[in-house]
Amino acid sequence: MRLPLELLVTAAVALAPAGAALQAGAADDTLTPWHVATMTSVRSAEISPDGRHVAYVLAVPREPWGDDDGPARSQLHVLDWESGAARPFVTADSGVSSVQWTPDGKSIGFLAKRDGDEHTALYLIAVDGGEARRAVSFDDRDVGDYQFAPDGTRVALIAQAPAPEAREKQEKKGFKQEIYEEDWRPGEVWIAVPFDEDAEPRAIALDAHVSDLEWAPDGAHLALAAAPTALVDDSYMRRRVWIVDVASASVAGRIENPGKLGSFAWKPDGSGLALVAARHVHDGAAARLLWASAPAGDAGVEPTPMLGERERDEDDVRWLADGRLLVLGSEGAWSALDAYSFDGGRAVGRTPLVPREGPVWTSVSASRDGSRMALVGSTPEHPPELFTLEVASGELARRSDSNPWLGALRLARQEVVRFAARDGLEVEGVLIHPRDGAAPAPLLVCVHGGPEAHLSNGWLTRYAYPGQLAAARGYAVFHPNYRGSTGRGLAYLERSQGDPAGKEFDDVVDGVDHLVAAGIADRARVGVTGGSYGGYATAWCSTYYSERFAAGVMFVGISDKISKVGTTDIADEEFYVHALKRPWDDWDFFLKRSPIYHADRGKTPLLILHGKDDPRVDPGQSRELYRHLKLRGAAPVRLVHYPGEGHGNRKAAAQFDYNLRMLRWFDHYVVGPGGDPPAFEVDYEEHVEKKDEDEESEATGS
Repeated sequence: MRLPLELLVTAAVALAPAGAALQAGAADDTLTPWHVATMTSVRSAEISPDGRHVAYVLAVPREPWGDDDGPARSQLHVLDWESGAARPFVTADSGVSSVQWTPDGKSIGFLAKRDGDEHTALYLIAVDGGEARRAVSFDDRDVGDYQFAPDGTRVALIAQAPAPEAREKQEKKGFKQEIYEEDWRPGEVWIAVPFDEDAEPRAIALDAHVSDLEWAPDGAHLALAAAPTALVDDSYMRRRVWIVDVASASVAGRIENPGKLGSFAWKPDGSGLALVAARHVHDGAAARLLWASAPAGDAGVEPTPMLGERERDEDDVRWLADGRLLVLGSEGAWSALDAYSFDGGRAVGRTPLVPREGPVWTSVSASRDGSRMALVGSTPEHPPELFTLEVASGELARRSDSNPWLGALRLARQEVVRFAARDGLEVEGVLIHPRDGAAPAPLLVCVHGGPEAHLSNGWLTRYAYPGQLAAARGYAVFHPNYRGSTGRGLAYLERSQGDPAGKEFDDVVDGVDHLVAAGIADRARVGVTGGSYGGYATAWCSTYYSERFAAGVMFVGISDKISKVGTTDIADEEFYVHALKRPWDDWDFFLKRSPIYHADRGKTPLLILHGKDDPRVDPGQSRELYRHLKLRGAAPVRLVHYPGEGHGNRKAAAQFDYNLRMLRWFDHYVVGPGGDPPAFEVDYEEHVEKKDEDEESEATGS
């Protein structure tokens, strides 16, 4: 018998962090930066083979100012399908990752570095309780990924090769030089027997860097994602599927998938594999469904499309026992989950499993017989949560409520909007209306990165996206999926290639014009923000289109397309799927598509933020734009560096700081007095103390 949602919510509150549970009693009904900083969410979910339990990972942020700084903690929880009760299994600060069930369904595997471990190891914990036990570990390396053999007697692991002993000795003497792009160490494949300390793990020596693996149904072969090196460009553009004979440790065949590679899965009869991969080398996303017969020999097998061209992308695949393929995909701002029947490598039947305009799904897992599924999804009202699906009845149930206090808050209305770009192309986006206040409202435009990405109609509020925080302040918040975005098929993605900052960013401006014409947005009060490629858009809108924007907040963004190529770790990806040419092919083109070239037009107050250790977009990109704008002195500009952060902030303090600075900048320049920038100092305790006072009032009943 399934419990009603109200009782499931009650059970979830008991498991929620103590601080979060008290937030429901706050006097104010408005989402705050503190709420966002302490919001928990379900990260992944795996259903047991028999469908009786679901293991899921809950991400619990560290409280800024209160906890030691760091990324969110990952906890393992397990749901009993019938009773609806969930309980925590592993909640240690060490965290968990890569949660999988053993084939017999009796235990749950996970990776962790626990007390006494020098390296990340594979642990198992029984579903009926008890302590987690270390199943496989290495003395000199971390386990990075793993999968159990079909019979459960062995496990294949990926572990990074350790640094040579001579190198460690040199470092102790102070010789810590780094040889750029040459001192990488490969991911290696090992075969081990869990809990057997007498049997040393056996290495499968390959001339490649391995990053993903999956056992074949016969238990004698492995499918591996292999790249020439561990460099990021190779992982993006040159990962191929190799088939390895486990007994002989030899390569038995190769799949010559072109370009980017996503997930892949063996058909239950072992006749071949389904791949989510690029259609060709210039395809910007691993989002096409391909079929490859099981390869044999060095000649290799070229995969073929399983589906025709559609305005849709595929995100993940899993085979069901009856030979159908479970496909999780994106259709614009919505998700799709279907089961396909195939004749050879071509689809002959499709069964939709969930409503299209429902939650936005990020993962799916099926029981062995395919009758039950576990999903992770978000909606405009809540961040990712655990859902379950009874396939026969179509009954979809939300099983977790990780932030019960959200129910006491008033949120703004969110919807998918469509508009015509200046050349007639239909563009889609997601709009959050102002929670209160009259139209036309001030508008914040949030531009996603990639550009091979998109924003869906789910929960959109986080540290770098103002979302409901801004809506509660009276802003409308718009998320355009400009041409080049994913979710609408290959043809739509290719529309931006070879034209950086061209029609793709014209789409952003055309979206603003659409909202102004509809009476939703105030043309004189528009701000823009985004990270990475969205940071590039922010820099472009704050210079080339400066007269259109009252303020900008640029995060890890691009300002100089020439120096970007010379400083990034994905220069080949930039060439193959974005620019389609090198800077030396057309220096003038790259220069004129750089925001610094248009800095003389920059009248938009711009806040620039960047991780100091970013390998993707060098921090020099932010310093260049800062200096060009600063020298001209036509508008306020501020640059904030985050030490220890890379291409995006991972730690609690940096995320909280970013969120506060972004909101303050927009409030000051879009709806506030403008003029000189606000003080560069931030009083973090002021925001924390307000929450503490609310909690104290709740505890005392005042």
